[in-house]
Amino acid sequence: MLLIVWIAVVVLALVVLGAVAYGLFGAFTRLGREAAALEREVRPVLQQVQATAAAAEARRDRDDDPR
Repeated sequence: MLLIVWIAVVVLALVVLGAVAYGLFGAFTRLGREAAALEREVRPVLQQVQATAAAAEARRDRDDDPR
């Protein structure tokens, strides 16, 4: 009788661990999708900032150039 209880405990523990693992896998998958979406949204802003910084540096170099 005690053996059946232990088998039931082990099976229940495996089911709980499987559910936790499944939830973590889903969470990491969603996190990856969210990170990709964030990158897609931020990429144009980053390109604008880089272009503005390059233009400002070119203007500063042009203004500092003694002629």
